[in-house]
Amino acid sequence: MEKWSCTVCDYVYDPEEGDSEHEVEPGTPFSEIPDDWVCPLCGVGKDMFEEEED
Repeated sequence: MEKWSCTVCDYVYDPEEGDSEHEVEPGTPFSEIPDDWVCPLCGVGKDMFEEEED
């Protein structure tokens, strides 16, 4: 699963870890996170994230 990074604060969403602060279970792909989810560090929406390149 691909990691996604916030273009504002550089937070990286790692699907293997999920986001326990926002009740996103480990193993959840970025595409399956609810649309109202926000970056845990800076609060921007999913539209401000970009898929990381390998």
